[in-house]
Amino acid sequence: MVVMNEIEPKRTLSPLEQVRRRHRVGVSSTTDTPAGAKTSGKPAVRKRLSSEDERLLNQLLAGEQDFIDSPAFYESESEAQIYVEAADVAKPDTTWYHPVMDDLSASRSRTVKSAQQVILTGAEEKILFHQFNYARYRVWKLQQEIWESASKKPTTPQSEEMLRWHRVAERVREQIAETNLALVLAMAKRTRMSEVDFADLVSEGNMALLRAVDKFDAGRGYKFSTYACRAILKAFSRQGMKLSKYRQRFPTDFDPKLERSNFLETKRSTFEKDAADEVKRIVLDNRADLTDVERTVIEHRFGLESGEQDKPMTLEQVGQIIGVTKERVRQIQNKAMEKIRVELESNFLGNRQDEEQAVAGQPGSDPASAANASPQVQVATTKRPIVTALN
Repeated sequence: MVVMNEIEPKRTLSPLEQVRRRHRVGVSSTTDTPAGAKTSGKPAVRKRLSSEDERLLNQLLAGEQDFIDSPAFYESESEAQIYVEAADVAKPDTTWYHPVMDDLSASRSRTVKSAQQVILTGAEEKILFHQFNYARYRVWKLQQEIWESASKKPTTPQSEEMLRWHRVAERVREQIAETNLALVLAMAKRTRMSEVDFADLVSEGNMALLRAVDKFDAGRGYKFSTYACRAILKAFSRQGMKLSKYRQRFPTDFDPKLERSNFLETKRSTFEKDAADEVKRIVLDNRADLTDVERTVIEHRFGLESGEQDKPMTLEQVGQIIGVTKERVRQIQNKAMEKIRVELESNFLGNRQDEEQAVAGQPGSDPASAANASPQVQVATTKRPIVTALN
């Protein structure tokens, strides 16, 4: 078997990969022995898997590895042909990729056009996808061997092999995705979706690009950019539909400017409610010295006698009860309401005439100043509390 460290081309690690390498613990089948050092003849002691490698191994064995099959995987010396004999593919430069920076429009020098952009040919794409899918194929093959064994558990060599091939697949997958990052940015800028945030659009496009790498079949002869662009645009469409459904449920975000903050109107509404309760008490306790006929008319006209479930009677219906015409009922009703208003003003609203004179006697008093009077003065000059209470 060809050792992977010998077939990987030498390259400069990006800062992101350097950080990942620091947290990636390598697993070796034997202890490290310096060149030329004498061995004691004892069997080599194997290193235990780190906690991160054990977690990754459990994830790999939790489900069957997916890959795009190819006849090249079953040829003799297929590993050497795919990794050693294949031509080198240039690595991408992603230092230009800052899609959500606030000064992106101003930083014209830091764009993909001015960076070292890598455009892959069809043959180069086929090389990368063969390397990617062959590594996933080897992981799948190891899974089948482990699951067919009696213990259903991997041996130490199998664990090391599976982790090594998985990391090879991730490295090639990352290279393909970084090479095609410009597709996501170009599609996001070209898409006119004002309701979707640009950062969310780019994030959704990056996820679609990774899914396209996993599903693309290079053996069909198509360019990956054609397949990826279609997948990215579909992801943008799904994001727009998802946001549209959200907007239907929640039409607008909370905006303090839309909240009502009219103090006078709130004060007036509270005062009218209190005045309406007072009117009901005046009628029920007969504090306005209403006659029996007047009280009967008020109770039937506004439903105070029968309760809130029944509708108030009309003038004609009340007239039939007391034996008078509906015009006479209207006169009795108006007289009774006048008595109620006097009682309300004297004991609840205060002296209406004194308040009106106080407002009118202010310097520069005019209709505009009267309109700015207290809610008590404005409500006392109308019959609104009485009608509100009786209705």
